[in-house]
This record gives sequence, C-alpha cells and structure tokens, in this order.
Amino acid sequence: MALFDRKAERDEDLVSGTDAGSRALSVAAVENDFVEGVYDKLAKVYDVTFGPTLHPGRLQAIQRMGITGQDRVLEVGVGTGINLSLYPRDATVIGIDFSSSMLEKARERAVRKDVPHSLRLVQMDAADLKFADDSFDIVYAPYLISVVPDPIKVAQEMRRVCRPGGRIVILNHFLSPNPILSRLERSISRFTIHIGFKSDLDLPAFLAQADLQPISIEKVNFPRIWSLVTAVKSH
Repeated sequence: MALFDRKAERDEDLVSGTDAGSRALSVAAVENDFVEGVYDKLAKVYDVTFGPTLHPGRLQAIQRMGITGQDRVLEVGVGTGINLSLYPRDATVIGIDFSSSMLEKARERAVRKDVPHSLRLVQMDAADLKFADDSFDIVYAPYLISVVPDPIKVAQEMRRVCRPGGRIVILNHFLSPNPILSRLERSISRFTIHIGFKSDLDLPAFLAQADLQPISIEKVNFPRIWSLVTAVKSH
C-alpha cells in the first residue's frame, strides 16, 4: 500500500511562509484544567456530535498507516475510543488521554467492540508522555493538536517516543490558507475552544516549530477543512 497519494495535496502550498518558525500558532490559549473540563462535559455526547462527521478522516488515517501485526502504535488523545475497532486485532495499541471521563467511555467501548488483543488505555498528559525514547513504530494524534495547551511540546513528545524511521501522524483542523476564511477562523477561535478545538491553529508555524518534515498532507472529511499530516522521524 502506498503511504500517501502525491496527487491529494500540494504540500508546498500549505507549509510555506518565511516567518513560520516564529509566528504565533493561535490567538486562543488554554490550560490543561480547562481542556479536561471541556472534554469531561463532551464525553457523553462526543460520539454523536463528532463521530459521523469526522469518521472519514479516521478511516483514511488508518488506511494510510498500513498497520501490521508487528507495529507498536501509540494513539495520543484516544478520547472515547472511537478508533479502537479500526485497528488490526493483532496490532499492539496503547491509547492515552488526559480526560478520565473520556477514558471511561473508551474502556466501555473496548469491552463491547472487536478491538486489538494487545490494547492498553492509560490516563496521561500528551505533553509529558511516560514512555521511553523510540518506543513506537507509529504515533498518531487524531483531532488533538488544536486542543492541547502546548501543541509544540506534544509534537516533540510524539517525535521523541517514535522510533527512527517510524511515522508521526496528525489528523486535525488547521487555519485555512484562504485569507477570508482564515480571518473568520481567527475571530471565532476563542469561542470554538469551548467545544473542543482552536479553529485557527497555523499549520506552517506548527510544523516549523515542532521540527516536523511532512511527507504528505491530505485534505479529509467534508467539507475538506481537516488535514491528515504524515511525517517520518529521520533520527
């Protein structure tokens, strides 16, 4: 299976910008306690609210990863466990989340659904992963990066625990390159954090500051305002 489709996106159009390494990622700021409170409230309705709408992106991400039974996968921000039944049963998967309410839903789903045999669900801060360096073949963050207080720290932790040659996969909404849409996204970002995400996270700035070199960027879902970003850890 090809890792990505070159025709899917013109990467250079999305990651350009000479000041990307220094500009602000978002106009909105959050703290862990705030994020935990939002997702504790969303736990009961998350699957209904964000399940079907965002599911095509989840399916495409799993397909692109091409996970085998030999792979160790870390899902950062496992939430209610909506991805768990998408993984091959012979894969080794660890899911972490900061919200205890979300993890409770994930554990309930793991009991009901056909999930990987080697599955662990752990409460953990994505910005302080309690794993050794180079522990995983794939580190995957679905719909997480625009929620956490420090996206750069989370990306750095994801990179740290990924083995050399392994993949760092991020599925997320990012600030539109369209000037009109980007102004709108910036203006509403302080409000969208109350439903679980910043609407204006700057992709070029995020990639530059996190030192991630993407090998593919694909637009997913409908409308196609979400991106599936794949990077490979070089060393």
